[in-house]
Amino acid sequence: MTETTKPTDAPLVDTHFHLYTTDMPLTPWAWHHPPEDASAEQFIDIMDRHGIGYGVIAAASLHGQYNDYVIRSMRRHPRLRGTAFVQPETDMYTLERMKADGIVGIRLFFRRVPNPPDLGSHEYRQLLRRVRDLDWHVHTLASGEALPAVIKAVEGAGVKLVIDHFGKPDEQLGVNCPGFKALLAAVERGRTWVKMSAGFRMPSREAARGYARALLRVSGGERLMWGSDWPFAAFEDKATYAQAVADLHDWVPDAATRRLIGGDTPMRLYFGA
Repeated sequence: MTETTKPTDAPLVDTHFHLYTTDMPLTPWAWHHPPEDASAEQFIDIMDRHGIGYGVIAAASLHGQYNDYVIRSMRRHPRLRGTAFVQPETDMYTLERMKADGIVGIRLFFRRVPNPPDLGSHEYRQLLRRVRDLDWHVHTLASGEALPAVIKAVEGAGVKLVIDHFGKPDEQLGVNCPGFKALLAAVERGRTWVKMSAGFRMPSREAARGYARALLRVSGGERLMWGSDWPFAAFEDKATYAQAVADLHDWVPDAATRRLIGGDTPMRLYFGA
């Protein structure tokens, strides 16, 4: 497949990519230093060349609570929505303004950070209630062993949950990973969505296919979405956007199910369509 995909073959919505510039502040624990800009204008051009209509920016852990560039990008481009990192004590007025600018959820990150969120604390229980009141979702990536507790806490708060990258199962256990099993059960309960994304981060192409098959068996395609993970942090010279689109076709051979995953579901969740 060439780097530009035919629009008729492309998903309508890319639900996971990052925007940043190399001069943005990094957290002290940033696991990657981007070698070049990944600007909103670059990504809009990629969307247009690949027939992608809408996009959902994933807050990048590299920049912590610096959501400024994402918010300014959404103001310039109404085709975009995004998630944000926020402090648990962030007040409702600030969150409401972020919603008006296009933020649709908060990102909670439990990997590669020195002090992962304690969802049982008063501060985070309060934040989760505000997320619920805003009709936002929690967007997360947690290691396999940590994921069941995250699911339990978010579900217990009555908040919608979106999990990245197939839930990133333990590479040795694969579909038998307790976290992946908890993810499947949560999808069945109906308040959790899973992104079929970042196949290049999985241990093998066959492993990604196996995760996709398990999710399709449980969901029939409901509550699944697709994301490219552009600009492929730490894999910038190994992954391409065209391959990310091709991966969706590999994982989901049925065209009607792909339309559900790549269009109908994310449009309802993120754009209210």
